[in-house]
Amino acid sequence: MASGGEDWYVDNYVCIKLDREERPDVDKVYMTFVQATSGGGGWPMSVWLTSDLRPFIGGTYFPPRDRGRRPGFKTVLTRIIEQWQNNRSSLESSGDRILEALRKGTAITAKPGESPPLAPDVANHCLQQLVQSYEEEYGGFREAPKFPTPVNLMFLMTYWSVNRSTSEGVEALQMVLHTMRMMALGGIHDHVAQGFHRYSTDSSWHVPHFEKMLYDQAQLAVAYITAFQVSGEQLFADVAKDILCYVSRDLSDKSGGFYSAEDADSVPASGGTEKREGAFCVWTASEVRELLPDVVKGATGVATLADIFMHHYGVKEQGNVAPEQDPHAELQGQNVLIVRYSVELTAAHFGISVEKVEELLASCRARMAEVRARRPRPHLDSKMLASWNGLTLSAFARVGAVLGDKALLDRAVHAANFLKEHLWDTERQTVLRSCYRGDQMEVQQISPPISGFLDDYAFILCGLLDLYEATLQAEWLQWAEELQLRQDTLFWDNQGGGYFCSDPSDSTVLLQLKEDQDGAEPSANSVSATNLLRLSHYTGRKEWLHKSEQLLAAFSERLTKVPIALPEMVRALMSQHYTLKQVVICGQRDAPDTNSLLTAANSIFIPFKVLMFTDKDEDGFLSQRLPALSSMTALEGVATAYVCQDFTCSLPLTDPQELRRLLLDGTTDQQSES
Repeated sequence: MASGGEDWYVDNYVCIKLDREERPDVDKVYMTFVQATSGGGGWPMSVWLTSDLRPFIGGTYFPPRDRGRRPGFKTVLTRIIEQWQNNRSSLESSGDRILEALRKGTAITAKPGESPPLAPDVANHCLQQLVQSYEEEYGGFREAPKFPTPVNLMFLMTYWSVNRSTSEGVEALQMVLHTMRMMALGGIHDHVAQGFHRYSTDSSWHVPHFEKMLYDQAQLAVAYITAFQVSGEQLFADVAKDILCYVSRDLSDKSGGFYSAEDADSVPASGGTEKREGAFCVWTASEVRELLPDVVKGATGVATLADIFMHHYGVKEQGNVAPEQDPHAELQGQNVLIVRYSVELTAAHFGISVEKVEELLASCRARMAEVRARRPRPHLDSKMLASWNGLTLSAFARVGAVLGDKALLDRAVHAANFLKEHLWDTERQTVLRSCYRGDQMEVQQISPPISGFLDDYAFILCGLLDLYEATLQAEWLQWAEELQLRQDTLFWDNQGGGYFCSDPSDSTVLLQLKEDQDGAEPSANSVSATNLLRLSHYTGRKEWLHKSEQLLAAFSERLTKVPIALPEMVRALMSQHYTLKQVVICGQRDAPDTNSLLTAANSIFIPFKVLMFTDKDEDGFLSQRLPALSSMTALEGVATAYVCQDFTCSLPLTDPQELRRLLLDGTTDQQSES
């Protein structure tokens, strides 16, 4: 700050710096205030509070010094002190009026006897809103900057699954697959070291903001493996594995947890001390030529590995970043890799086989990854958040289940054990928000630890249900049931339905809010609506089915008017409407025939299903809660599957391909009463 700044600052203010990822409840309250008073929001955010935490002034970024008509931070501080000294009561009463208006304006409640809106109508409306914002050339939604928005992608694939024969369903599928192809080929996808960057600064997915967030990796891995289930395109499966390769290598703690993020900027390998955006990831043409000088035998003319690589990934001698995408001139002469030609076109250009090109490009990427790993790395945020770890647990479980990849499933189990050991307080029956990597690589907690919020419970719960369906290990259902009971106690709104973001008994949080938007992360209420539905099938608890309906009814107005704000909740609403299929597998745990049926059930995208396993253990979790399972048996000692829906079940199936066909057709021939 300017002269005397530090002492002046301390004499007049008590300064608190908040990590919004550790305390999303506090961030949400004051961001709501800033949005209401300034018409916009964002980070960094500055809010001025009274001693009892009531806000009276707030804003987003203030430059250090006055900039034109925009006051600098110290000017703002000086003016606030003057106002506080001269008009304190006016400031306080104004803040109180705004808070009271926010309490009324942000309330989300179900009217007595209100039912959820009709799912087909809401889903069609959501689709039309997405169609209106769709960008046809490169895919994605809205203008640049373009975010991946996995919640939109998952909605579109779910919409297609129940509207396959309609023009709207075909359009939904085309939109989502085109978007995901363009993202996979674009610069937002790290072609050398895997994973996805935060967003693209341009419409063509080329130049990203280079930050990598754990929650993006988790949700995109699920979206890409779902696209593989839907389309059968190997590209999508490869990208899903590629993402989890990055997470396993660069965002994984030895304890089993996952780190939060890698920064966008780092010190350039060429020297200097000033960090630059993307320095760790970009390449000059001369660097590529130096790394890949090998002459390729059989290629047309005298072609080197560099020639093939540069052609395929759009590397230019002068760099391939347009000036308008580089406002701070940090990427001059640099190249952000983007697939400019298909492997087939690259092969034709150089007169070699497709298989040879694939082999050469993989070799080039591996060589470049080795060199890149020696560059100064971006800062790693080694905080481990329960919610984001829950999302990532889902990713490893679901990708591992679809691909039958034991290593991925083992990593998912490792993650679940980490959550139970380090982020579950057994004594208090409470999820903890976060833990940290210590100096000796040990897992540490702050004292006192931060109790978990709604998203921590909801996302872990979803991960546990996905892990059960991937492994058939009932211990994960047992813990999921415990977590749901605790979530209901802590966060459920008994008057209005739905869940508060934080514990309503916490008097330090001035507004009790319900997240009403599926954004970078899905709303915890959206995820909870589906969790409740799934758990009601696993436990037989009808009250959880009722709670799911109450939750959706509470959000009726939002779902009806702007469903594009809640695409994940629209999926939950569709689950309620179309009812869940129950796929029950009877057999011996881990037996080859049991695993074959499990693989068949997991190989296709059935958005509205629960998968169960019974081995006739009368003391087992499901046997105790669902007595009807006792009537389902393995035929002549061979693993057997039953598909049930709306109180009717298929005849027993022992052939994995028959099970797959039955699930794909969406009908159950020769049904028998359950």
